Amino acid sequence: MEKVRFWRGREFPKGSHLVRSTGIGIGFYGNSETSDGVSQLSSALLHANHTLSTIDHLVLETVERLGEAVRTELTTLEEVLEPRTELVAAARGAQLQAEVVAQQLQGLAFWQGVPLSPLQVAEDVSFMEEYRWLAYVLLLLLELLVCLFTLLGLAKQSKWLVIVMTVMSLLVLVLSWGSMGLEAATAVGLSDFCSNPDPYILNLTQEETGLSSDILSYYFLCNQAVSNPFQQRLSLSQRALASIHSQLLGMERGAVRQFPSAQKPLLSLEETLNVTEGNFHQLVALLHCRGLHKDYGAALRGLCEDALEGLLFLLLFSLLSAGALATALCSLPQAWALFPPSDDYDDTDDDDPFNPQESKRFVQWQSSI
Repeated sequence: MEKVRFWRGREFPKGSHLVRSTGIGIGFYGNSETSDGVSQLSSALLHANHTLSTIDHLVLETVERLGEAVRTELTTLEEVLEPRTELVAAARGAQLQAEVVAQQLQGLAFWQGVPLSPLQVAEDVSFMEEYRWLAYVLLLLLELLVCLFTLLGLAKQSKWLVIVMTVMSLLVLVLSWGSMGLEAATAVGLSDFCSNPDPYILNLTQEETGLSSDILSYYFLCNQAVSNPFQQRLSLSQRALASIHSQLLGMERGAVRQFPSAQKPLLSLEETLNVTEGNFHQLVALLHCRGLHKDYGAALRGLCEDALEGLLFLLLFSLLSAGALATALCSLPQAWALFPPSDDYDDTDDDDPFNPQESKRFVQWQSSI
């Protein structure tokens, strides 16, 4: 009687392998989308950190320049112009205005001394995302290898390979169910957060930084309903700088011819004033809500669009993977029953004269004759 052959897993459901292959492709796409979203979040945080650091640096540089000008050039001018009381009064007025500018500018570095650092947050997010991405890549590759070696074991009718792949399938099934639960919980929490993120982030940032709600609302909302909390300081600084400029112009007209030694400190003061005005205009642009609010919007888009979309694809991958693995594990006993008693049995040919079974039948036939 001709034996029944199990050839290339004919009795094993092919649909489960198709579902697993589709799920693996979806998993790679979802992992890439999630990584892109988190990278966009990190980039937005780094850009915001650069803006805040630049504001602090400009304020510190300008205050130091003005303090140096008050201690050196303006003090020298008072000594040089001492014979003319009106010019001394102008120099003292410029000194007072420079101190006003320095005092007002110091209040513009609102992020200075804040314990929450966007740079540190970006580094932590990138660190966790790197290991998350690597873990999912390893899981996807593991499932791909299990799928390929399971098909190979069925095609070769190798019992030991099928046993090993059955154990590995159980492990991958547990990992798939675990990742699916984690992804579902994260997707639900992230979707709730993305439905209305502004109040939550505003309250959390205020709690972590201790900044006033006016400043945070100005940058997080950035609309006409919220006024610039630094407008008064900027206006006072601008008027003080204009006053210093006019006073220096008056001293230059009335003192250079009579006091030639006053020309050098006046030129130095004009240079300091030009640098201060340039830094002031940069501060006005950086302190406007457009830049930081753009970074805030980019971070939300990366988190609530790309990352959430990728997370949903990963959830679909875990669901397909778990279903396909469960189906494959239930079908493996049926395939096992169709295996021959020995792995080498299928490799022999009934018509081969060197086949031990064929030689035994030949001897029996000779004795019967």
